[in-house]
Amino acid sequence: MIGFLAPPEHRNRLPEQEIDPQYKRLRLQVFLGVFVGYAGYYLVRKNFSLAMPHLIEQGFSRTELGFALSGVAIAYGLSKFVMGSVSDRSNARTFMTLGLTASALIMIAMGTIPAATSSVGIMFLLLLLNGWFQGMGWPPSGRSMVHWFSTNERGTKMALWNVSHNVGGGLVGPIAILGMAVFADWHAILYTHGFFALLVAVFVLVMVRDTPQSQGLPPIEEYRDDYPKTFAYKEGHETEFSARAIFMEYVLNNKLLWAIAVANAFVYLVRYGILDWAPTYLGEVKNFSFDDSSWAYALYEWAGIPGTLVCGWMSDRLFQGRRAPASIVYMTLTLICVVVYWLNPVGNPGVDIAMLISIGFLIYGPVMLIGVHALDLVPKKAAGTAAGFTGLFGYVGGAVAANVAIGALVDAGGWDAGFLLIIGSCVVSILLIALTWNAEKRSVVPK
Repeated sequence: MIGFLAPPEHRNRLPEQEIDPQYKRLRLQVFLGVFVGYAGYYLVRKNFSLAMPHLIEQGFSRTELGFALSGVAIAYGLSKFVMGSVSDRSNARTFMTLGLTASALIMIAMGTIPAATSSVGIMFLLLLLNGWFQGMGWPPSGRSMVHWFSTNERGTKMALWNVSHNVGGGLVGPIAILGMAVFADWHAILYTHGFFALLVAVFVLVMVRDTPQSQGLPPIEEYRDDYPKTFAYKEGHETEFSARAIFMEYVLNNKLLWAIAVANAFVYLVRYGILDWAPTYLGEVKNFSFDDSSWAYALYEWAGIPGTLVCGWMSDRLFQGRRAPASIVYMTLTLICVVVYWLNPVGNPGVDIAMLISIGFLIYGPVMLIGVHALDLVPKKAAGTAAGFTGLFGYVGGAVAANVAIGALVDAGGWDAGFLLIIGSCVVSILLIALTWNAEKRSVVPK
């Protein structure tokens, strides 16, 4: 297993005349591989939410299902941190393929084995296991992006790559509708997505390559003559760091990384508080059908595509590479849309859908920028760990609260209580991101 995951050895440098065409070809190939691959991860991460209304009909409470769903967030947050460190010393291609394959098989089992959805405990354990393998998606993607794309293009390229999860998350609804239509069984919401994810895993194995050096190419900084300005780049950064060096030197002692990680918890609570409970809320409160809720769920995700791209452009161009101003603008607008979505009276589905689209457009910008900010703050050999660190807070803190706390609050005090938690999280996230404003402003290099 160690040999299977270990990074390939550096190949001898290609002849000079071959470097440019090979680099251009492989940059596109690797980008497509991690884009489609990460979209595939979302097919088997978020589909359980669409099965929840059917499980409520089977007699499960919202609190029970929120607890079961939290298994994904708990394990994913921990795995993204732990496996992020492993990915920094692994082959991105095999690492990403292995995680997606395992996650797909778990969802297929949950949909085809009756005992898998017979109790909250079993569902929690399977979703916990699924969440662990889900943590093998972002770190190798981040590793690939920082090795194949240099600093002054990374904000835009990462924004473009980041919409992959919106593409994958948006396909969850239509695939669920397809599965229900073909198999006439709500369990198809689980296993149909698993089969699609297996196909994506094959695509990742074919397309992704580890580092440029493993293909006989120079480091991306040398190729584009673009070296990081946030820390002293040196040749030693092309060697693999020890886990201790990564944690102690570049992560745990990084105050700005801590600030954005804590803010990430509240951003994720808003993100998943709206997304994961949308099918249940729309069905119970706004009288949406299953198909209508599924399409609304998809539109929320797809709206994040232009929203993320605009946010990345704002950060790079309008705010000269600063992440905090764009994030604060987006979170303030998100707060307004959440309030309208909550207070809109029943019988106005157009407003509900418009607000879901608006929230989807807005929330994924800060999600993306926090990830990019983490990559900006460390050497590229520590990228997976930095991403895992912010993800740990986002999922174990924010997403778990979105699943467990909102489910319990709604059971105890109705949907108003759940929305008050989401609104409070918007406010706190804005305040925490603002703490990075001055430090980030001082770090900007004049152009």
